[in-house]
Amino acid sequence: MLNTIIVDDEEFARSSLYFLLQENCPDVHITGIAKSVAEARNLLTQNDIDLIFLDIAMPGENGFELIPQAQLNHAQVIFTTAYDQYALKAIKANALDYLLKPIDIEELITAVEKAAKLISLSKQENNRNESLQNLASSLAERTEIRKISLPNGQGYKLISVDDIIHIEADSNYSIFYLSNQETITVSKVLKEYEEILPDHQFVRIHKSSIVNLNYLKEYNSRNGTEVVLKNGEKIAVSRRRASDFAEKVRSYTNNSDK
Repeated sequence: MLNTIIVDDEEFARSSLYFLLQENCPDVHITGIAKSVAEARNLLTQNDIDLIFLDIAMPGENGFELIPQAQLNHAQVIFTTAYDQYALKAIKANALDYLLKPIDIEELITAVEKAAKLISLSKQENNRNESLQNLASSLAERTEIRKISLPNGQGYKLISVDDIIHIEADSNYSIFYLSNQETITVSKVLKEYEEILPDHQFVRIHKSSIVNLNYLKEYNSRNGTEVVLKNGEKIAVSRRRASDFAEKVRSYTNNSDK
């Protein structure tokens, strides 16, 4: 049996993965479930853990920050992530794996089988530290995402970042406005998406707004600085962000002309 923990800040993600493992991976024993890296550290301290299903994007500490503890415990890591990133290839290059949400059953089974083989090998050799260090280094240099999975209460909606026109904050929620005129509301704050979306393409122009420069039609300062998007939407640019926004537009325009 593989003593396993699930680490994810989203309740739906935790419960759905737990169910999938119970139904399809009989060699996996769920030792504990954590909502944060801090809770996961406690589980690793108190238990002999073989395998960690680890979300990457979590408030506070992200999944990468658990890797040193995983090293100490000689635990294998399968990343679970809503973000399709090129650098995730680095995980496979280091003989680990990742699962893109929503999790596919066949991919889950394959990942667990791979992890079981690696765990058996690591127990014999006890030399996975170097691979984990390479993984952490590779992921620290991860490139920009091109797809994103948005939790919608019943599951996930996978979209291309190029289809996002702008994102609006609504208290602790973020509302995505898409090129097909669809809107999606997710229970995550705007700052989380500001940090992971390509910063040369997406700009925070106000405390409550991020815009995709691909959809910028014009901007002016007639009534205070505002942008006009290709869908006709007009959005104010805050005074303290105006200079950074103008610089991002210049850089974006110069790169587009090349």
